[in-house]
Amino acid sequence: MTFPETRERAAERWREFTADNTPRMLVGTGTCGQAAGALSVMTEARSWFENRGIPVRVYEVGCLGLCYAEPLVELSRPGSPAVLYGHLEGEVIRNVLGRYFEKGELCEEYALAVMNGPAAGVIPAFNDHPVMSGQVRVALRNCGLICPDSIEHYIATGGYTGLVRALEMSPDAVVQEVSRSGLRGRGGAGFPTGVKWDLCRKQEREEKFMICNADEGDPGAFMDRSLLESDPHSVIEGLAIAAYAIGARNGYIYVRAEYPLAIERLRIAISQAEECSLIGDNILGSGVSFHLAIKKGAGAFVCGEETALLASIEGRRGMPRSRPPFPAQRGLHGRPTTINNVETLANVPVILRDGSAAYLRHGTEDSRGTKTFALAGKVKRTGLIEVPFGITLREIVHGIGGGASDSGKIKAVQTGGPSGGCIPARLFDLPVDYRKLAEAGAIIGSGGMIVMDESTCMVDIARYFIDFTQKESCGKCVPCRLGTRQMLEILEDITSGRARDNDLADLQEIANSVKVASLCGLGQTAPNPVLTTLRYFRDEYEAHARERVCPVGACAAMLVYTIDAEKCVGCRACMRVCPVQAVSGEAKQVHEIDLAVCVSCGACYEVCKFDAVKKG
Repeated sequence: MTFPETRERAAERWREFTADNTPRMLVGTGTCGQAAGALSVMTEARSWFENRGIPVRVYEVGCLGLCYAEPLVELSRPGSPAVLYGHLEGEVIRNVLGRYFEKGELCEEYALAVMNGPAAGVIPAFNDHPVMSGQVRVALRNCGLICPDSIEHYIATGGYTGLVRALEMSPDAVVQEVSRSGLRGRGGAGFPTGVKWDLCRKQEREEKFMICNADEGDPGAFMDRSLLESDPHSVIEGLAIAAYAIGARNGYIYVRAEYPLAIERLRIAISQAEECSLIGDNILGSGVSFHLAIKKGAGAFVCGEETALLASIEGRRGMPRSRPPFPAQRGLHGRPTTINNVETLANVPVILRDGSAAYLRHGTEDSRGTKTFALAGKVKRTGLIEVPFGITLREIVHGIGGGASDSGKIKAVQTGGPSGGCIPARLFDLPVDYRKLAEAGAIIGSGGMIVMDESTCMVDIARYFIDFTQKESCGKCVPCRLGTRQMLEILEDITSGRARDNDLADLQEIANSVKVASLCGLGQTAPNPVLTTLRYFRDEYEAHARERVCPVGACAAMLVYTIDAEKCVGCRACMRVCPVQAVSGEAKQVHEIDLAVCVSCGACYEVCKFDAVKKG
């Protein structure tokens, strides 16, 4: 089948999908949706429709990004706007279905947005929703809007036209087009994509490899997973274009085994692309071939580093090696290899389809285009977002995210995952781009963005992330292996009230040494949480180290729990929940806590209804 014939078939399927003469229901069944109960919602809805004889077409789509409102359902029927609803678990789904399909009501209290037109009453249009109004969706262009297991949906919305255009150009011209776009690697380092491709293209070896790095291991990050689950063909098309540009005939998608849904949808998409001659032998009759396979990783954080990833694919232990030679010179099996991450590759088809000039409309001078972020933590509207470079942290956290999730006050945000830095709220007018965040001591990273409020202890946050990177260190180089261990031990002492006079100076010195001397990016960036919290929240370190006090009361080992004799009624609730039986006392008599036994878990404090248990 030729590509025009494939596009004609895709257009027909798309007309069926978008037809407004039949009721339709879309359910977001990404991992986040399923975790919130989307599959149960879909089963309940199908049963409801069958019992009433209502002919409704039910489709599974990916993640729209409004994860805070999962499970998400879009409903449409003739003569009424298509409406997106959130939090449709339990009895709510039956209530909404009955009112929407039988009574013609829009159910405004559950509605998030109108999907196919202007606002309806108090329901905003989709692009005007607070989460969406600040976004520019390029990598996420199809997420939540098409069926991820349908190549026809992808093609009908412009998919694979970038590949067709690329095949009409020379490989050098493709590289130049990507270079002109200013696209930088979205996996963390921000290296210019066109430069990386050009270096590999110029290697005079017959066999080359193209690899997608989908080894997403940052705590709180889910950008790659959501993209692969929601729009796998965008990544496959990006891989095919890149492979043509560098001269690779074989490639891999290296994805962690903890992403079973992403893997399943990738397998379906690869099979569909092969059937349509979009990958495989003689792509679209061009004489170009590219074969793609999935390699499942075991979940080691260090395998996100390029050379460790290559070792893992080759069946060796995932450990980085010194560079040069770079993977573009000697990579997989000693052959020239290009490695790009999921988001980078998802941008490539748009650049080839629309041209680099269109891509340059967004971003800043040295940070072109857009960036996806997994917005998580102490913020009202958590989820997956895509914003143009140059937007401020304030616009993201308070605008898109809606500010603090509780009645508290935002204190800081960490960008870049466990290797990122913590930026205080007073710097939230900082533009988000590679240079500005680096100057503040943070990094863009792969796109994790964790918001913290005033209940967060910044010293404990540094300890948490150093604990993570220390455990994930491969141990190959001494600075990372021992340096992260030493930083962790000092932070554990500080947060446990055992700090020594020189601990803060030692912590700073070790962090700087690890940053300079480590072999790979994991070790070089591991000290960032320590260095930025020391820089912006040194008063909290001083309180822990000098005064033996955690200012926000978050470090359990520094807390002492006592019982106020005047308020205790002897209800025994604290005794029942104490895991170490540190509470004693007779019924209706004042209780006591044995501080020698107490482990400061706070269970007694949480359960006391009379404000008798005090912490300090």
